[in-house]
This record gives sequence, structure tokens and C-alpha cells, in this order.
Amino acid sequence: MRAAVAFFDGFELERIDAGGVTLRVRHGGTGPVVLLLHGHHRTHATWHRVAPLLAERHTVVCPDLRGYGESAKVPPYTKRAMAGDMLSLMRALGHDRFAVVGHDRGAYVASRLALDHPGHVTHLVVMDAIPIAEALARADARFAASWWHWFFFGQTDKPAERVINADPDAWYRVDRELMGEEAYADLRRALHDPEVVHAMVEDYRAGLREDREADEADRAAGRKVRCPLLVVWAARDDLEALYGDPLEVWRDWAVDVSGLRLDSGHHMAEEVPRELAEAVLGLCHASRPRTSPKTA
Repeated sequence: MRAAVAFFDGFELERIDAGGVTLRVRHGGTGPVVLLLHGHHRTHATWHRVAPLLAERHTVVCPDLRGYGESAKVPPYTKRAMAGDMLSLMRALGHDRFAVVGHDRGAYVASRLALDHPGHVTHLVVMDAIPIAEALARADARFAASWWHWFFFGQTDKPAERVINADPDAWYRVDRELMGEEAYADLRRALHDPEVVHAMVEDYRAGLREDREADEADRAAGRKVRCPLLVVWAARDDLEALYGDPLEVWRDWAVDVSGLRLDSGHHMAEEVPRELAEAVLGLCHASRPRTSPKTA
């Protein structure tokens, strides 16, 4: 049985103007700054078990990404636009340099932030993701079977929103006990908002177009992540099955790469929060990150 932890105890909840886009943000703690970015189809509440652990040594910022949760639903939904939101948000909070942790779709925002604004990102953690351009270039029958929703969401003439909105609870089957009651309630409110569903699907549409083009432009120009990068993946998800060693993929995109394989399903922040927090702390406080995978 997981010990009960007060929901974001000691954190402040605000709505903050991030360059014309209002974002819902929770922040707390003191010390070097860590920005936590959730993935599809979560909200910032997915971090409620990790954030307090990091806040013992860090200032922790947890926003809802543009279009998700209770943040503004304002196009475009490109990762470049979302990364710009994050930089504006951090400046509004008085933070110029910070570490960034991104899970799933949030990992694409985090890596785009590190590529577009390298002077502001001190450390980068990506969770259960490889670059969008790599995922699409390597797409095969296994990818199509597992990640078919990328292409379903990408259609505009037969929009996925109609299917999802017909029964959001059936489409997004969520383990309520695993998430915790407050995080589950927050997520369910979001998933029953058609504007959120549309924005989340637009996120994927941008992935197939503008986000892929941005990655390809970086590859052609030889741009790489310059700060220390920790790649974290779940042993009970499909990243290894699709790509083998994720570190081999990321070594083409970053100059300083380490890796960690956690005994978890996809939603690591909810399933193994302490192990994940320790990994983030280890990266931020080590003179150099680990260079070989380890299973926690």
C-alpha cells in the first residue's frame, strides 16, 4: 500500500500570463529550479507524488501545458510554441536557468526548450520518448500497432474528437487508485471538456507536421542538446521493444547522455515517484550524470 502524501502540500496554485497564454501552475520549494512537464493525457497533477520530494531541495514548477488541463486553449499547439510558453512562464516567476523534466508529449516540449533556448536549460530529463522525427522515421508495423493513435489523431477530415467526446471515460481508461483521488478528479474534469480534447488532438497533429519539421531542421543543422541529458524509460512499456536501447537513439541528438530504466509502467511519476525523484536529483547534483543504464 502506497503511503498517503498530502496533495501538493506547501505548493501555491496560480494562473500566470506566459506571454499572452494563461497557464495554470503549481509551484513550491526552495533552491535550484526544476520544471516538470506532463504528457498526454495528464495534467500537472500527475507530478503530485514527485514534486514534494524534489521540493525538499529544489524550487519546483508544475504547469498545465497549453491546451491541457485548465491552461488556455490557444493555437498553435506546436512544441516550439509550448516551449516558448515555458520560457515566458519561468521568466514571470523570476527564474532564468532551470532543469526541465518532461514525460511523453511533455518530453517533446522539454527537448524543444533545450534545443531552442540552450542558455536557460541546465539539465534535461526525457521520460518514455525519443525525438518525434526519429519515431516517425523508424515507424514500422510494430509502431503502427502500438501507436496508431498518432495517425488517428492526426486526421482532420474524420476528427478523433467526435469519438473521444462520445465517452471520454471509456476512451481514457485510468487507474483511479494508482493516480490518487485528487489527481484523478483533476484529470477527469479535463477529459470531459471538449476544448481540452480538441487541444490534445491538435498537439498530435502538430507532431506530424511542424514538430517533425523542426526536428529535421535541427538534425540537418547539426544542432544538439548541450546540457546533460538523462533518458528514463519504463521497463513495462514499449520503448525498448520499438527501438532497442533508447540511449543509442538519443546519442545522435545530445552531447552528454545517460540513461535509467525503471521497473514501472508508462506513468512513472505515479507508479515509482521516489525512484524517479532520486534520478532527477542525481542528475542535478552530480558533477556528471551516469553513463550506463541501471534498473531501479
